[in-house]
Amino acid sequence: MQAKYKRVLIKLSGEALAGKQGHGLDEDVISGVVDQIAAIHGMGVEVALVIGGGNFWRGRQGTNMDRTTADHMGMLATVMNSLAMMDAIERRGIPTRVQTALIMTSVAEPYILRKALHHFEKGRVVIMACGTGNPYCSTDTAAAQRACEIQAEVLMMAKNIDGIYDSDPKLNPDAVKYDHLNYMDIIKKGIKAMDVTAATMCMENNIPVLAFGLNDENSLVRAVCGEKLGTLIDNK
Repeated sequence: MQAKYKRVLIKLSGEALAGKQGHGLDEDVISGVVDQIAAIHGMGVEVALVIGGGNFWRGRQGTNMDRTTADHMGMLATVMNSLAMMDAIERRGIPTRVQTALIMTSVAEPYILRKALHHFEKGRVVIMACGTGNPYCSTDTAAAQRACEIQAEVLMMAKNIDGIYDSDPKLNPDAVKYDHLNYMDIIKKGIKAMDVTAATMCMENNIPVLAFGLNDENSLVRAVCGEKLGTLIDNK
């Protein structure tokens, strides 16, 4: 298979890594993801990852906690997922670095763009944790920002669902999947596939987003090779 892209940013949801159990980490799911990352890396593609933290912490967990405190806890959840993914990738013999937007040098590097680019030159996978380092910003926004900064050719959003629908397919069996959306569709129609800040950032920097199902067979590899799947969002 031939890769379509030279540099990609893959956004993984924390929930996807939890598998059917819905929380924590599912080793089989992680192993399957790493198999595909190894295949993509073997094609010479430069890979960056942003991983959510919803399998450990989401929102305020039904409490009255201060939003800023809750968001910082969510950032720490992304670090746990990132370290787990780093360990799994490196056990496949692929050098990997975790960079965090919050400073925690005992476990990871600070996020520095030039260091990330240097890691790509050295053939390393770069995992970018802690979101943007700011509360009130989702990991979708962080993924969009990092994709812009590293000049990724595509932002790949691997989800628990195989694309973007006009309504929730879990609740509506007649929901229709979109093959293509314009960024203005996301913003004007309030489609919840990605937040408005992330959509606006990608729109202004002309970075396409591909939303697809992580559980679909070999979907990461197929997406990197340009196969038509999921929902493509761009300026066209």
